[in-house]
Amino acid sequence: MAESMSKGASIRKWVVENKLRSVGCLWLSGIGGSIAYNWSQPGMKTSVKIIHARLHAQALTLAALAGAAAVQYYDTSVKKTDEVTHSA
Repeated sequence: MAESMSKGASIRKWVVENKLRSVGCLWLSGIGGSIAYNWSQPGMKTSVKIIHARLHAQALTLAALAGAAAVQYYDTSVKKTDEVTHSA
């Protein structure tokens, strides 16, 4: 039965089971990507580059937390719907 899960369903299941890990990985990749991008921009002080990278990663983290909350809400509502359907 696990083989019949779609790619999206398996990703959603992994995010539900590993909420903090997924947000942490997204934060780490966001700050790494932002530092790499900012380092390619000439004419900025190092401190400004680091501050910009932190701000970009912070915004990405807030988006990831909102996404994790939406996945949790969806998963909870689907489980409640399944329980009502199976009990009836």
